[in-house]
Amino acid sequence: FESSDQPNEALQHFEKALEIEPDDPNLLNNLAISLKSLGQEDESIKNFKKAIKLAPDYVPTYFNLGVTLRDLKQMESAIVNFEKVNELEPNNGESYSHLGCLYFENKRHNKAKLNFDKAFSINPDIDYLFGNLLYNKMQLCHWDDFNEDVNTLISKINNNEKVISPFSLMAIVDDPQVQLKASQIYANSNFPKNSFSSLSQSLQSYSHHEKIRIGYFSTDFHNHPGMHLMAELFENHDKSKFELIAFSLGPDKQDKWRKRVANSFDKFIDVKSKTDQEIVLLAREMEIDIAINRGGYTQGCRPNIFANGCAPIQVNFLGFPGTTGDNYIDYIIADQTLIPSENQKYFSEKIVYMPDSYQVNMSKREVSNKPLSRNDLGLPEEGFIFTCFNNIYKITPPTFNSWVRILKSVEGSVLWLYANNEDVISNILNTASSFGIAENRIIFAKHVPVEDHLNRISKADLFLDTLPYNAHTTASDALRMGVPVLTLIGNAFASRVAASLLNSVNMPELITTSQDQYESLAIELALNSEKLDGIKKKLIKNVETSPLFDSETFTNNLELAFEEMYRRNKSQLKPDHIVVRDLIDT
Repeated sequence: FESSDQPNEALQHFEKALEIEPDDPNLLNNLAISLKSLGQEDESIKNFKKAIKLAPDYVPTYFNLGVTLRDLKQMESAIVNFEKVNELEPNNGESYSHLGCLYFENKRHNKAKLNFDKAFSINPDIDYLFGNLLYNKMQLCHWDDFNEDVNTLISKINNNEKVISPFSLMAIVDDPQVQLKASQIYANSNFPKNSFSSLSQSLQSYSHHEKIRIGYFSTDFHNHPGMHLMAELFENHDKSKFELIAFSLGPDKQDKWRKRVANSFDKFIDVKSKTDQEIVLLAREMEIDIAINRGGYTQGCRPNIFANGCAPIQVNFLGFPGTTGDNYIDYIIADQTLIPSENQKYFSEKIVYMPDSYQVNMSKREVSNKPLSRNDLGLPEEGFIFTCFNNIYKITPPTFNSWVRILKSVEGSVLWLYANNEDVISNILNTASSFGIAENRIIFAKHVPVEDHLNRISKADLFLDTLPYNAHTTASDALRMGVPVLTLIGNAFASRVAASLLNSVNMPELITTSQDQYESLAIELALNSEKLDGIKKKLIKNVETSPLFDSETFTNNLELAFEEMYRRNKSQLKPDHIVVRDLIDT
């Protein structure tokens, strides 16, 4: 896009120019760009199409129309336009890169790989291409050249190159310093502070509100793992002290989860069709005191809302397990396990230390009572069941190699994974076979409703965690259902989450600190039924009284943190680390 930081002025110039040259496709293309930047997408698309009609071979118009349609989530139409670019200009690496991203978002990972590979062969230096290519390979469990790719990736990040998104990096590199660097590069290049010139004035505390106004910004207000964790939090908030406003950035799925959480808010506002600037203005008009960023750099995120100051206090909570690396998110909700004091320097935010785990959970969950046998789930009648229900991209070669050694040491055992993609299943089975593991020793589960999943996971004997991106909701689900979770604690936030959850249910014996210890303990628990039974009994007992599933206490503690943030802001004090236990004691 040819851009301007004064889109209204640009629009006026293009309109005047078109009065002189009404059939100039370049002018129409630029007019459409200006209209898009002003949020007038329908008019923008009309002018792109008019330009195409006048000049069917003019590549920039197809490219820019493709970008516009992509931003409107009209993926198939966007793909058609980028395919046209490739037809007219077969050596356009940027177009192949965009196509790869579109296919990736549609979970068509083989098609994404073909386009990323083509883009890379044309121009390997396209921004973020190398990272997208590598992360897409993780989605397919294509692990060839993994170590070499990781070393190249780290080198590029340390060289300040725009190479990978912060979220994608979490599944690949367990180094908080490298993660901070990648987040800073990403934030500075894509979401700089105060990019909307009309909103550049910094926000001050609002005049005294009777209640502190909390704005939760999320794409996930529907049947989603985030709501499976947070639904009771919204319900438990003290409505005499806090006014809750939901800014829904995601799809309007009228399921029971959306209806449930919507009823917990004083105001529930669907803003997905609004521009970032409009949302910032709305939040400011509503005088939101504390804005909760549930997206970070995850899919569907809208960082520009926070880059331009939607509230005087802005908080990174639960959606993105790491630092945003920017200078406008004030706090991150964490705990002592996730961010030990020596790691504070790797976070651009100040740390809010919750007393137990950072992860809120519902106290009660609906679980299907349908009788299930091993046979119903495709599991063998006999033998030990290792499981990992993490997203498939979290499996790295070192983790999988550990699982292979564990399976070889426990005769008759199987590994139960979650995968829906036949290409992924084939790749995993082929890799396992190359290590001498028979195909029938790896079982694949399909997607089922969450109530049914909680029921089936109880059939597993031991949950094997992944590194560097741990189980999050999947770990707390397993613990809730009495399934021990074995983890290898890492260095970064995302690689310490399972340890945080295990400490919260007082099961530190399941936290290992080396690959050898992880494998040895997995094998020991599989072969020593008495020891495993003891751990399971302890876990089931602990879960009943664990702070991990005490949402009311968690909410009270989070509110203490909110009040302290608010107090500091009203007193014109800069954000600082907050230890909630100290607030409880006082």
